[in-house]
Amino acid sequence: MYAHLNVEQRVFPPLSIVNLPDWELGHIGWFQEFWCRRYTADDPRGRQVPSRLSAADAWWDSARVPHATRWQLALPTWDAIHAYLAATLDDTLAALASARDGDTYFFELALYHEDMHVEALLMTLQTLALPPPPRWPQAQTSAATSGPTPAAADIAFAGGTFVQGTQQADDAGRFVFDNEKWGHEVTLAPFAIAQRCVTNDEFAAFVADGGYRRREFWSPAGWRWREARQMEHPAYWRRVDGGWQQQRFARWSTLAGAQPAMHVSAFEAEAWCAWAGRRLPTEAEWEFAASRAAGAASNLDLRRSGPAASAVPEPGLAHAIGNVWEWTASAFGPYPGFAPDPYAEYSAPWFGDHRVLRGGSFATRSRLVHPRFRNFYRPERNDVFVGFRSCALDATSSR
Repeated sequence: MYAHLNVEQRVFPPLSIVNLPDWELGHIGWFQEFWCRRYTADDPRGRQVPSRLSAADAWWDSARVPHATRWQLALPTWDAIHAYLAATLDDTLAALASARDGDTYFFELALYHEDMHVEALLMTLQTLALPPPPRWPQAQTSAATSGPTPAAADIAFAGGTFVQGTQQADDAGRFVFDNEKWGHEVTLAPFAIAQRCVTNDEFAAFVADGGYRRREFWSPAGWRWREARQMEHPAYWRRVDGGWQQQRFARWSTLAGAQPAMHVSAFEAEAWCAWAGRRLPTEAEWEFAASRAAGAASNLDLRRSGPAASAVPEPGLAHAIGNVWEWTASAFGPYPGFAPDPYAEYSAPWFGDHRVLRGGSFATRSRLVHPRFRNFYRPERNDVFVGFRSCALDATSSR
């Protein structure tokens, strides 16, 4: 994902939302080596089986190496890191080949961890306005991408009691993250949710109506964030000759009005909803709707260079899985009876101050996401490939 960058481009600034490339790539290899070759329940720190690199734990253990210190580490050379990645992959494949049938939990954990980091690497390229990898899919230029936003309606649900999360008896051997455990009954009031995500055209109308300067639409935390950053429009937008352009990695192009608004924070999503007389769905509402009415269209696995134009399926939710992650109104927290898995730092440290996202983006691997999968970021993050769909304030008056 970073192999195409030259030496100068690999010098990343110490931003809180990115990792320097030498650290992040080495961390991916370290994580795989630790969980697939070194960890045992009797030796949870992996001391009995040393790493291939003696200082690897001091460099790449994210739970014990604070983010702000990573730029000061004396990391190996680029070539040495790539040699470490190759060697740890060989070790992992050998360990997998000798594993007992069904004993694949830590191999799957390492695989999904790498999938998540691949998306994070792309987010960093976007943040730093760097070019995407070679053989990147061509941008879509059809009329559907730049034409008027199709009309959308709400899908009404009567609500009721359902099981949120994965049921222990029904996971059918699928890998389950700890924050998804276990299924528990939730009762929902009737609600109505939009068939598709809010589009760039629809968000641009909020901007044109002075939405970023009208405090009545913003939460107190959202307004503080907007003022601190002096935000007047979404990240990666700019005004040119009376129209809007959007930045995709190192290039600018005309804003695609029918595509979902992307790179908006939860604060911006909430402000748009207040302006439009709408609200964000809770994660329980989102999961209920996606489990019952997901449309056939998806956009995953980097098959496209970005989000597809919003469509209105007949019937169902457009791109409930894939296209862009979707903000919810729910804080990220434990399900009843939560207990951390061996990789205890995956979920528990982030409970409370993070917000739940659902659905996946064009850069997410299809093997990772499903209607119960929970992603989580702080609500101010607008570097994620994230948008939002909205709900009616009153389910009896859906549009």
